[in-house]
Amino acid sequence: MIALLQQDPLAFALAFSALLLSLALHEWGHAYAAYRFGDDTARRLGRLTLNPLKHLDPLGTVLLLLVGFGWAKPVPVNPWAFRSYRLGLFVVSIAGIAINLALAVLFALLVRGLFALDPWGVALTFRGEGQTFLGVLALAFFFASSVNLVLAVFNLLPIPPLDGSKILQSLLPLSWHPFLWRLEQYAWLSFLLILTVLRGPIQEVLRFARRVFFGFFFG
Repeated sequence: MIALLQQDPLAFALAFSALLLSLALHEWGHAYAAYRFGDDTARRLGRLTLNPLKHLDPLGTVLLLLVGFGWAKPVPVNPWAFRSYRLGLFVVSIAGIAINLALAVLFALLVRGLFALDPWGVALTFRGEGQTFLGVLALAFFFASSVNLVLAVFNLLPIPPLDGSKILQSLLPLSWHPFLWRLEQYAWLSFLLILTVLRGPIQEVLRFARRVFFGFFFG
């Protein structure tokens, strides 16, 4: 995203707006799924909203811009209020990821559509040799697709408190759950590891995911 800012400020502004919306939609997905399963904690705390300001985590947003992965402010959830605990835990945990994957596909399809309309202008803009209006839109949508893919894949990692850890937890024996929930209080340690020891491996996973995803859509 910082490279995009240097290449094309207008495309950066559009992509950053899409990023804010994507973060808000991710957390809204968790909040709405929890509400549907009987937990109104997020609604009572004003998190069942698409207002990005309610969901942004300053550090997570800055990291998305600088290093390519990050997070939003987690939606508070009370899984014991779910009508179906195990199913609720799975659906609520995967809801935000599913939204980001859907957005990644949508933005990638928009890039393909714009390229079909103006192949010369889009190619020129991507190479940084000039720009057209459709080219700038395509560049912004490309980065928006990439950011949503990163949000989805990053959150799939089975590292507490990321969504992937709760998806895995929903499939594990219930007798393990009290211990796994206690691990949430050590979230700061997980994020420290993500920013240090695990940063390299995570970036490799994300690069691989981008290669596969964009290879499928753009060859």
